[in-house]
Amino acid sequence: MSPWSGNVTLPWHEPTLPDVPISAIEHFSYCPRQCALIHVEQTFEENVYTVRGRLAHQRVDSGETENRPDVQTLRNLSLWSERFGLRGRSDLVELHPGRPPFPVEYKVGRRRPPHADLQLCAQALCLEEMLDVEISEGAIYSHAERRRYLIAIDQELRQQTLGIVKEIREQLRRQVLPPAIDDERCPPCSLIHACLPQVAAQPHRLRGMQGALFRPLTPLNQDA
Repeated sequence: MSPWSGNVTLPWHEPTLPDVPISAIEHFSYCPRQCALIHVEQTFEENVYTVRGRLAHQRVDSGETENRPDVQTLRNLSLWSERFGLRGRSDLVELHPGRPPFPVEYKVGRRRPPHADLQLCAQALCLEEMLDVEISEGAIYSHAERRRYLIAIDQELRQQTLGIVKEIREQLRRQVLPPAIDDERCPPCSLIHACLPQVAAQPHRLRGMQGALFRPLTPLNQDA
């Protein structure tokens, strides 16, 4: 049975609208402002979490293919979907004989759904279109926990993913930076110094700082 069975209407991507990077899905799910800083304003900064993630991904990002008797492993595979206007890369795709492709998303920290689940689902949507198959499951690998979490690519997750894709596409089209929130998501974010949530989330404080930028200097005492 198709994963899209039932009363589900699937829109075709309008070619005049921007494609959505698969990586933007997790960014938007975590924080729409973070997504806009990265994908609209092209802002990126390193912190301990991004460095750990980069190091953990070194082998995954190598593009190496690994063949074992029971599975072929493809790393850093280019993905796309014309139907949904998606572009990106997979961390890892396993090909088991007689089974659909099995996408695996690597995360350096502990699993915190649903952010990575949505990104994994987008990868599955691309693989389905590219290979004309149906994918019912994938996995999130937590480097911190050294374990895999099996994720069902079901209808509910597909609809959530496509809903976020639609919101991201509108953000890219409008080139809008959402307001800052300043909550528990901010301290671990690598973009905290670019976002300045403690200032941007308080309009009165922001206006005061903006006004101070244009306050004239006190003239020097000419008689001194």
